[in-house]
Amino acid sequence: MKGKGIVSLSGGMDSTTVLAQAVANGLLDFQGVGFTYGSKHNKYENEAAQRVAAKYEIPFRVIDLTGVMSGFRSNLLISGAEIPEGHYEAESMKLTVVPGRNLIFMAIVAGIAESEGAEAVLLGVHQGDHAIYPDCRSEFIESARQTISLSTDGRVRIEAPFLHTDKGGILEWGLQHDVPYELTRTCYKEQELACGKCGACQERLEAFRVRGCQDPIRYASVI
Repeated sequence: MKGKGIVSLSGGMDSTTVLAQAVANGLLDFQGVGFTYGSKHNKYENEAAQRVAAKYEIPFRVIDLTGVMSGFRSNLLISGAEIPEGHYEAESMKLTVVPGRNLIFMAIVAGIAESEGAEAVLLGVHQGDHAIYPDCRSEFIESARQTISLSTDGRVRIEAPFLHTDKGGILEWGLQHDVPYELTRTCYKEQELACGKCGACQERLEAFRVRGCQDPIRYASVI
């Protein structure tokens, strides 16, 4: 894949690996876009995204949607209740769903792409998200691909290279290509060190354990 693209960059393992893959595939001109939308981990994920963007020497911008999403209900948001702890496929993790989040993000990034002549929008959605997050499921992504193509008259396409891969598969590719996971942030909680207890941390730690290697980031606690 060559040309101009935009990576929806959250600073987590998934979007960072997508960025690394774009580099490996020779995408010539791209940038990262992140969002501030009132989530508990927003500050930390955007700091991680900035570190990742600096590592790959690409521009990174943050779009402020705090006002737009201030009335949304989710435990992931500062206005919501506590972040649930435990396995990432537990029913309680549905409390972290932010209504319409990926739909909104995708539409904005596609609009930026069309405005700036970028052909591709790169997303880090993956198979592990599908059970809990409806806007990460393959049906939604395929529908969004068609919608974005129609809305841009075919000028912008959606790329989700790990849509049918779990976190472990993403990590396997990343380890083979020296992805700088030490720069990334996955935790959903509002604290400097990753908690090690929320579903996002649990999924990440499990991926490293299965592959018999140490996660390079620090955790406040590991269960």
